[in-house]
Amino acid sequence: MVDLKKCSAHQPDSEPLALDLIERMFFGYRDFVGVADELLATIGYGRAHHRVLHFVDRNPGLTVGDLLGILKVTKQGVARVLKTLVDDGFITVRQGVADRREKCLATTAKGHDLARTITAIQTEKIHAALEAAGPANRDAIAMFLAALVDEDERADVLSRIAGGV
Repeated sequence: MVDLKKCSAHQPDSEPLALDLIERMFFGYRDFVGVADELLATIGYGRAHHRVLHFVDRNPGLTVGDLLGILKVTKQGVARVLKTLVDDGFITVRQGVADRREKCLATTAKGHDLARTITAIQTEKIHAALEAAGPANRDAIAMFLAALVDEDERADVLSRIAGGV
């Protein structure tokens, strides 16, 4: 572990609570996604593959455009990852019904199984963390995480999470 106190450039914390929470988020996120990263590495995939697979599995029929908006990436940023998932039989691409130029995405049975396996592993971490925080704090934790989403997107994100989009 790096001891930042040894570094002369390290300044005293002016916002100890915020910095404490920032670091808890960094380390929590590292370990939360780390369990998925380990599984994905066994098949040559990474975090970007997981993100695409997760959102396509949760939103069958999602368009490529919608996926780009969710991930906040460019078409070039997702093209290689999406191509790999399609070529390897985890995701299918179909033309849109209303607009044939649209590309609608869905997971295959194989893709759905992989997405659910990763979700199950991450669910174990979520349950353990909620147990440690006290189940009565679940709503406060959910509100805190939602409040981290940009305000202009929060309602859409929460609707998507709830299955409304």
